[in-house]
Amino acid sequence: MAKKTAHVSETPATQFLRRHGVSFTEHVYDYVEHGGTAESASRLGVPEHEVIKTLVMQDDRAQPLIVLMHGDKTVSTKNLARQIGVKSVEPCSPDVAQRHSGFLVGGTSPFGTRKAMPVWVEASVLALPRICINGGRRGFLVGLAPEVLTRLLGAKPVNCAL
Repeated sequence: MAKKTAHVSETPATQFLRRHGVSFTEHVYDYVEHGGTAESASRLGVPEHEVIKTLVMQDDRAQPLIVLMHGDKTVSTKNLARQIGVKSVEPCSPDVAQRHSGFLVGGTSPFGTRKAMPVWVEASVLALPRICINGGRRGFLVGLAPEVLTRLLGAKPVNCAL
């Protein structure tokens, strides 16, 4: 496990979680540009399957949405679009994603986003006992129960993992 630091700066994500009384653990690691979930899982000593990535995407009308996916999987945008009833889904460019979420790419959390967006979660994520997900800045994950995703974010389960 990552070493605990005496204090991790507050982020909009941790403020959101605290405001809603969510119990979570803080996991800090040295961020590596383009390291992704493989890097964070390795640094924290957790399976990459339990590290959940927060992806800001958009539909065919350029409406933003968030997809929460296992770190070791990718999103089938075709399957996702079909399941959520839109023509197509594609990742947002980094600057558009940042504008919607308020977070730097690599530090995007689904909690405390600048703009309210619909959240979709790979169904099998909800079956895990615990997940690690970005806490609102690069090199910072929070560990929590996956039910928080549906309870606080209204995340709807989908099956779009590849």
